Amino acid sequence: MTAQSNAVTTWPTKDKKHPKKGKESMAAHKKKTIVRDISWLSFNARVLQEAADQTVPLYERIRFLGIFSSNLDEFFRVRVATLKRMSSMGKSAKMHLEENADDILDDIQSTVIHQQQEQNRIWTEIQDQLEQEKIYLRTDKQLNKEQQRFVLNYFNDEVRTNIIPLMIESIPQLPYLRDKSIYLACVLGRTDGSVRQKFALIEISTNVLPRFIILPSKEGEHNIILLEDVVRFALPNLFHYFGFDKFDAHIIKVTRDAELDIDNDFSNNLIHQIEKGIKDRRKGKPVRFVYDKEIDTLLLEYLMRRLGLSKKDNLIPGGRIHNFKDFMDFPTSVFPKAHTRRKGSMHPLFVNAPSVMHVIQKQDVMIHTPYQSFDTIIDLLREAAIDPNVTTIKITSYRLAKNSKIVNALVNAARNGKQVVVVMELRARFDEEANLRWKTRLEEENIKVLIGVPGMKVHAKICVIKKRIGNKTLQVGFVSTGNLNENTARIYGDHYLLTADRAIMADINRIFSFLESPKHDINFLAACKVMPVSPLSMRKTFIKLIDREIKQAKSKKKAEIILKMNSLSDDILINKLYEAAAAGVTIRMVIRGICCAYTENKKWKKDMEAVSIIDEYLEHARVFIFHNCGEPKVYLSSSDWMVRNLDHRVEAAVPVEDPELKKELIDIVNIQLQGNVKARVLDNEQKNEYKRTSGKKVHAQVEIFRYLHEKTYNFDGINN
Repeated sequence: MTAQSNAVTTWPTKDKKHPKKGKESMAAHKKKTIVRDISWLSFNARVLQEAADQTVPLYERIRFLGIFSSNLDEFFRVRVATLKRMSSMGKSAKMHLEENADDILDDIQSTVIHQQQEQNRIWTEIQDQLEQEKIYLRTDKQLNKEQQRFVLNYFNDEVRTNIIPLMIESIPQLPYLRDKSIYLACVLGRTDGSVRQKFALIEISTNVLPRFIILPSKEGEHNIILLEDVVRFALPNLFHYFGFDKFDAHIIKVTRDAELDIDNDFSNNLIHQIEKGIKDRRKGKPVRFVYDKEIDTLLLEYLMRRLGLSKKDNLIPGGRIHNFKDFMDFPTSVFPKAHTRRKGSMHPLFVNAPSVMHVIQKQDVMIHTPYQSFDTIIDLLREAAIDPNVTTIKITSYRLAKNSKIVNALVNAARNGKQVVVVMELRARFDEEANLRWKTRLEEENIKVLIGVPGMKVHAKICVIKKRIGNKTLQVGFVSTGNLNENTARIYGDHYLLTADRAIMADINRIFSFLESPKHDINFLAACKVMPVSPLSMRKTFIKLIDREIKQAKSKKKAEIILKMNSLSDDILINKLYEAAAAGVTIRMVIRGICCAYTENKKWKKDMEAVSIIDEYLEHARVFIFHNCGEPKVYLSSSDWMVRNLDHRVEAAVPVEDPELKKELIDIVNIQLQGNVKARVLDNEQKNEYKRTSGKKVHAQVEIFRYLHEKTYNFDGINN
């Protein structure tokens, strides 16, 4: 089996017929765009393809199974929960959707079941290959005598005090089943039938104990047991005082609605609301119930009844193992060849530079993570923290690392007497608790923390550092496509423009002035001269740039648009791209996740080309390139082309003006467009077929490493 033979189809498997292929597809669809949630499932199928690809190292394939599972969990917590709310609204929900919410939920159910089956098939295949490497995942029934003693001792020493068996039939109200947890659902009985069977639930405490336990093994072998199988093995000891000698136990999992409904009125206590919302999230309504398909039928029916579930509530039968997200942390020590990620090199301008700020004052610089080191950003803030001439640091924050070096630098700056202002987005989904903790930590250091704008998230990634020398104020800063997180910077593909450009610095200051003053109306951002800002001017700017390309195409002149982003779902911009394609504009796109645009239509002069790259590094950058009569307009941004980014968030895009940096960025995106190893074609049918072209194989992420290393004199022969 090869990568190209594993195109996982994501079209719903129910009786709906597939649309006609090729250019007829638009005629087959009355809808102008692909349903966002079906497109997202197609993206997650691409993640599953990586798990199926035998050219990918085995430990990475296991990690991709974990990513697939984690993605799906969040999809149900957020998107399916939203659709269920819309379904309860009935006809009034149609104003938000081109298709009925119930129909979309039906499509999701059938697609997810198909993908779950594919995941189970891939995992079975991976297990066979693990055994060829003498790596064995043992169940409770497969232990030798030494391993049995080890497991029982481990249970008594580590596990017993961390689990609470619940005899659920004797409890008037079924205990709350936590989201993100897995439970062992047990049927207890006697082989001679002398005792009526009982039902029990045991939460598997993976938040306290490791999911994977290394077992005693022969030399040359590695044996692993899952935590739930440790509990399965110890059931006779756990329930011995009841007299049971027959045990049947299977894993179940509940996924809950995770949306936080935060009032837009910040005059109320926002922090109190978020804290309450986090608690409410933990008790949100079930939106998915996943279970081992071998579970006892009576127990399954009992659980459904006690949980208030029906067959319409996304009941997903699966295999023996659930919460595959934990498999992102599968123990790599058992593999004979440890995987080492390529390490990003320091940008050559900073290798021997005594001052980061001095370099930026002389010229714009662009850092491309993970190909180049994120340490430069940390070094910039550390330098600013101790420079006696620096007076002010202002920065936005969305998702920080657990032990953030960014925070340490900002704390150091405050202790050195600098004015430090941090815009902390408390509503960054699933990071709310962490950001509340960071807010407290920063405020304890007398750092001014701003908590956003009523009705909008602050998603822009910007920083300004002010330095006073004599009577002059010098400013440097950056605009980035990614989060200020040194951990994710090792695996997220992003761009950071470091600049002292006066026009850009002026606009960054205007954005901070808006964020610092609740009195400012959103129209205050109209003062930004060079940086398009959401929700005011970004969509308008890109429409204007697309219109310019349309005008060129109609005049028989070269017209081209190159777009790179995570997601494309904004109807207004999609329709504008359709207009451009109809006029003959060449449109090429690299879109990692959601793509709601159809790419083929027999009425267009040129079909659009769109690919998605799923590989070792996560493609996170947003880059927008317009031919502009041979003088390319190039922008970096934190914003995808989605309604939420363009209308409900404070976002920023920055023009790249330096000719060398502009060329560098265009070259990188063109390498991705030329990729024919990890690129999948985004077509009207969401087939996820690998892009295959004749000639040289282009593994885009490897080629970008090569391209940047060659530019820095440090190229050391990275091979495919």
